[in-house]
Amino acid sequence: MRGAWLIPVMVVVAGAQQGAPAVEYTCPMDPDVRSKTPGKCPRCGMALEAGIQQPMEYGLNLTVNPPQVPAGEPVELSFELIDPRTHRRATKFEVVHEKFFHLFLVSADLETFVHDHPVLGVDGVFRYRTTLPKPGIYRLLADCYPAGGTPQLLPRYLTTAGYDKSIAESVGNPAPDLAPKTATNLTIALKMDPPDPVPGRKTMLFFTLSPGEGLEPYLGAWGHLLAAGSDLVEGIHEHPIYADGKPEVQFNVFFPRAGMYRVWVQFQRNGVVNTAAFTIPVKELR
Repeated sequence: MRGAWLIPVMVVVAGAQQGAPAVEYTCPMDPDVRSKTPGKCPRCGMALEAGIQQPMEYGLNLTVNPPQVPAGEPVELSFELIDPRTHRRATKFEVVHEKFFHLFLVSADLETFVHDHPVLGVDGVFRYRTTLPKPGIYRLLADCYPAGGTPQLLPRYLTTAGYDKSIAESVGNPAPDLAPKTATNLTIALKMDPPDPVPGRKTMLFFTLSPGEGLEPYLGAWGHLLAAGSDLVEGIHEHPIYADGKPEVQFNVFFPRAGMYRVWVQFQRNGVVNTAAFTIPVKELR
């Protein structure tokens, strides 16, 4: 959808009126999905928009209460989006995958993963209450779409009070982990092509879900994927390139750099959201 990954272009071909200038419609969230006619994105369900959007990065103000971020105690996170054209707070947002705001929160040790949805106040500020489970560094990704702007995926960091280690010291050296995972009511197995991912080249991730019945869309998609590099520089939210409610789901990924990546996937079955994590090594081609 956004970030360092690329996906092959999906073009829906339709006849254009002879002599009229060609208009290409694209999905604002999945810009590789393109069509000659209006319609909805087959991947995320959003209405296609005429023309190709030019990315526009909004400012993001993050306020934490209490400001000395505690671990193990409740905190409130407030998110304010600033329009780069007016320098004023954005107050209207498009619904993306059934929500105005998707928040991803990952700890530096890659053990904590949260995908949740702050609430939009009448003042245009998103607020979210949570408890950080332990001392450390956390990376946040704010995923939203200000009306009249372009989709945003904006990172911020939080460090709990008194924590003085670096990200490198916090992460250590995670080992590869490609084994099948058993979540709440679903087992998720992974195969990759190529089996040894190389930075900058397409890696196809094939997930097999078992049991295969009772699978349902989750937040407007057949699956969600977040990948984070072990140094927390990358953080990418993606949706399947191929899925139709059957047990096989495919994501295409371009890992931007060599290193270890923790990949979380989420699928829904019989009303239950299942989350599983895999650790994928990406190495330079020798």
